Amino acid sequence: MTLASIVFLFLAGFLSGAVNAIAGGGTFLTFGAMTLGGIPPISANATSSIVQFPGYVTSTLAYWDEISSRWRSALALAVVSVIGAIGGSLLLLSLDNPSFRAIVPWLLAAATAVFAAGPWLKPKASAERPANSLPSVAAQLPTAIYGGFFGAGMGIMMLAVLGLTTGGSYHHLNALKNLLSMLIAAVAIVIFVGGGVIAWPEAIVMIPAGALGGYAGVWMARRVPQAVLRWCVVAVGTALTAYYFVTG
Repeated sequence: MTLASIVFLFLAGFLSGAVNAIAGGGTFLTFGAMTLGGIPPISANATSSIVQFPGYVTSTLAYWDEISSRWRSALALAVVSVIGAIGGSLLLLSLDNPSFRAIVPWLLAAATAVFAAGPWLKPKASAERPANSLPSVAAQLPTAIYGGFFGAGMGIMMLAVLGLTTGGSYHHLNALKNLLSMLIAAVAIVIFVGGGVIAWPEAIVMIPAGALGGYAGVWMARRVPQAVLRWCVVAVGTALTAYYFVTG
């Protein structure tokens, strides 16, 4: 890698961590930076899972009191998330780069639309229902498959689904979302590492950058309106979608 590419990837990783801490959508930045830098789309997608993982871990730990008080009801969701992530990750590895590249613009378009609709999909507080109910488990499976396969916009999708099927306060739903996202990413990482599709030099640059960005995101959250960052991420997603449609 050249110095310019290292700086570019570090900046993308830093901004990814920052926007994830404030509004979400960091996958758009890491995936986009790597593909624009010449990394094959499957490797870029797999490597993004590793780059996002530390943020999922710290977010889960921050909500540990909320999770530990309800872990029994969340167990079924955790199991189905692992199963779905295995299926989605193996599905990705079953494709070659040209095949995956052909569907990337459609995935990006859908993820960008979901992300743009995030404020309207954000669940409102409602009566809490068991997280291990059949509707919750059934709805989580396709979300987990998507998370293992691609992942951009997964958090917003999961919050919306959990809000409809589980209910409860926003923090209860967000705690569940962070835990399940961590499990999905962990499974995907194991499978992607075993499949030999991780771009390790890029990951080594972006992982510490993402950690720094997540810390800086707290500072940014006090000074930059969340809506501004959200629409910046939507602009990146739209540009990437257009790029893949034009060059595909």
